[in-house]
Formats: sequence, C-alpha cells, structure tokens
Amino acid sequence: MTLKLVIVGGGSSYTPEIIEGIIRRHDSFPVTEIVLVDVEMGKEKLEIIGKLALRMIEKANQSIKLSWTLDREKALENADFVSTQIRVGGLDSRAKDEQIPLSHGFIGQETNGAGGIFKAFRTIPVLMELAEDVHRICPDAWIINFTNPAGIVTEALLKHSAHKKVIGVCNIPYNMRHSTAEMLDAAPEDVKIEFVGMNHFVFGKKVYVKGIDRTADVLQKLVDGLDYSPANIVNLGWTKEFIDSLKLLPNPYHQYYFQTKDVLEKDLKAYEEHGIRAEVVQGLEESLFAIYKNPELREKPKELEKRGGAFYSEVACSLMDSIYNNREDIQTVNTLNNGAIPDLPDDAVIEVNCVITKHGPRPLTVGPLPHTVKGIIYQMKAFEELVIRASITGDYNDAYAAFVMNPLIADEKRSKAMLDELLEAHKTYLPQFFNSRGN
Repeated sequence: MTLKLVIVGGGSSYTPEIIEGIIRRHDSFPVTEIVLVDVEMGKEKLEIIGKLALRMIEKANQSIKLSWTLDREKALENADFVSTQIRVGGLDSRAKDEQIPLSHGFIGQETNGAGGIFKAFRTIPVLMELAEDVHRICPDAWIINFTNPAGIVTEALLKHSAHKKVIGVCNIPYNMRHSTAEMLDAAPEDVKIEFVGMNHFVFGKKVYVKGIDRTADVLQKLVDGLDYSPANIVNLGWTKEFIDSLKLLPNPYHQYYFQTKDVLEKDLKAYEEHGIRAEVVQGLEESLFAIYKNPELREKPKELEKRGGAFYSEVACSLMDSIYNNREDIQTVNTLNNGAIPDLPDDAVIEVNCVITKHGPRPLTVGPLPHTVKGIIYQMKAFEELVIRASITGDYNDAYAAFVMNPLIADEKRSKAMLDELLEAHKTYLPQFFNSRGN
C-alpha cells in the first residue's frame, strides 16, 4: 500500500517541521513517498531542504521515498495529500505589503489590512490553478492549505474551484490552546476551547479543562497581562474593560482591530529603529538556511520556532493523520460553516472545532454569534468575500471596495492612493488586474 504526500512550497523554511511530524507519526500515518515541489525562484532553497529532509528520514530509519522537483504535474500523480505553503513573490513581496501601507499611515501586516488583501490577490489565482491540477490529476487527494490568508484562500478554493476536498489550517488556535494550558498549569490535551469566528479573527467562547469551565480564570489572567502571542506579534495586553465586556478570549491578531492606533505607533517606531517584520524574517531565513546547509544536521533546529508560523506543520500533520485513520477526534480547522454558526451562510468558511473523519471535517455547532462581536464578524466576512471576488475578477472597483470595507483601512480617498501604489509594486504577480484594465 502506498501513501503519498506532495508538499507544494517544499523549499519553505517550515518544511523540516512537516517532515518531523511525518516521521513522528509514521506508525499511524505510514507515508511511503514525499515529493517537495517549488518554482524556479525557489530552486536553491528546495535543494537545501530536500537534502536536510533526506538526512532526517535516514536518521529516523524510516522507509519513506523522498524527492524534489519543479514539475508540479508530475509530482501530483497518485497523491493522497497535497499540502500548500507558498508565498507568491517571496519575502520581497511581503516587505512591500508591510512598507507601502505604513508609508500611507496604515498598518502594514502580511495577513491583515492592505498587506493581507494583496497577499490574497497574488495567492488565490495560483492556488486556483493548483486546485484544478489536483482535481484533474489526483481527484481523491485532500488539499491541506496553510498558505495565508488561510481562511480567505480556503473559501476561494471551496467556492470557485472544482476541487472540494480542501481544508485550511492555522497555528493560532493551536497556540491559544497550548498557551492557555500553560496559564492554567494544565496539559494541552486536557484543554478544550470552543472557537467562534474565522481565520485570524476567531474568538474563544469557552475554555474547559477536563470538562470544567475555566473561562473566567483565563480571562482574568489576560487582564493580569499574561501573554500568549506568537513570535511575529508583540503583545500589548488587554484592558479589564475590554475583556469584561466581551467575555470572550481574543486571539493575538485582534490587536490590529481593537488597538489599531497603538499597534500602528508601535510598528512605525519599530520600522524606524530596526525595520519591518519582513526584514527581520529575511534575516531569520538566511540564518536558518545557513543552519540547514550543515551536512551534520539531521533534525529540525530549535531556531525554527522563532518564525511566526511555527507549529503550522504540527497542525497539518495531525489533521492528515486523523483523516487517514478516521479518528473522529476534534480539531480546529477552516471549513464550510454548514450551519455551525446560524448567523452566517452555509458556504462561508469559518474557523471552528470539527470532528475529523475520513470524509473530512464535520463542524460542531457553535450557536449564534455573541452579540458583542456579531457586527464586526459580519463585516469581516463580507470583506473577505470582496477580496475573493477581486482576486478572481481582477476588477479595479472590486479591489477598491475591498479596501474601503476593511476595518483597518476604511478611508475612501486614501484607499485609492495606497491601492494604486500596491498594484504597481506587485504588477508582476497580478496579471488578472492588468489584463482586465487593458494594461
């Protein structure tokens, strides 16, 4: 029996983590073949990662065939799982997503605000092509997407591609559960958080430890200033009034929406002092790949955890293992709502606890949206739909509407100037916009 995994974006610095996850689970998730795929621009990194992955597999003494290629269609033949971790335009494009909004007086961040919109504009058409290839070449394969903005990308594929076996994953619910466990001096496996919302805009509705409601304890610890932010987000803390009024567990990305002025001031100061986050990541990437080149390295280095997306792969591996084994355990993923939140359409993608089966995720009913956040979740979901529409149509007015309706922009005059500069800066990776405008 064969079990084949194709990793699209195989030259990513995160790939050693997914290789580690596959090795660790090999008794229950017996992958027989892994193919790493990338594009010409990532060829050198792909080679480095491929050689490290081989050394990791050899050290583990596992019978996994590993190869790497630039030929995506060939790689997809007979695939059972396809994971996606791409960055269209690389870190140079991320730097523009951060720098240009900051220069206009707006938050510059890779998955939120103007930067997140443009990451989606570049990414959705590429992953739509991948989904069509998967549907044609290996129609039974599951696409496990952890390319950001994960929720928007997953919804675009589920709504607009022929391939419907698509699940989005994110490390934020994982981080929230593990950090909450640390706060409560509990084992992570004993902590359950009831999530409501969508990717990077999800709230914890209830927190249970071994079935006992500990929500009030966690909220108090947040008021006291305990931090559970990932490496890429500096925690500013939450006020007692905010936590008491919401009675929900915010996620670290909510700082951008509820502490916008303070975050912008912090980011502008950081930009002046030591550059934007993309530049920091570029430095981390250089040091990581220098480490990866070491022929004596045979395991995932600890330094990888300094990257903001650490543990994405842990989430993805757990999900694939559960699908393969029909475990019917509960995991938090991005999937179709299908009535879990009655306030939202069935075909909206939400981030929600699901029972994971061989047929995919079955979302658990969450109930109506909490009244304190209902309005902004409606707005964010409508905004996401505008982003998807613009990504596919390449229509300038659709893109402008997405900018104006984003809570981190929402400025009808300054939106146009920022939109135009970002379009020009990313022109190489946005053919849909320039073809549609006749340029």
